[in-house]
Amino acid sequence: MKLIVLVVFSFLTVTMTAQKVMSFEEAKEKGIYPAIEDNYKSGIHADSTKAVFKEKMAVEKHIKAYQSFLQDLGVFLTEKKFYWTKRTPSFNRIYINADGTIDYFLYHFRGIPVEKQNGFKALLEEYIKTHKFGVTAPENFSQCSPVTYSKSKE
Repeated sequence: MKLIVLVVFSFLTVTMTAQKVMSFEEAKEKGIYPAIEDNYKSGIHADSTKAVFKEKMAVEKHIKAYQSFLQDLGVFLTEKKFYWTKRTPSFNRIYINADGTIDYFLYHFRGIPVEKQNGFKALLEEYIKTHKFGVTAPENFSQCSPVTYSKSKE
């Protein structure tokens, strides 16, 4: 009986701390994307009825939070001695809990070695454990954009 309880507890612990950072391809393979779209409204949208942040000040605050989140990620990567050898374009989509916690961070790189992507993924997982998005909302929301990481100085 104790063994069964331990196995169930271990499974729940692993499930609750499931990987939150992955490529779009991995998310598709796991059935997460695009199904996840139903649970997160766009943070901002050209059609304000489809957006969580509607008023001008809220939109501006959201954009600043996103910029800060990405800039802080860049600083974090550099502090961890993760360097980009060239300008590196990517696309990301972040799924954010109403309290600002990152639920999922999906990314796509083109032409980047798997080892480099794995290093990025590991550090990004570490980063989102201690960094929130920077704004809260009355509901879960998402934010996406292309991102170009600058060549790092070692």
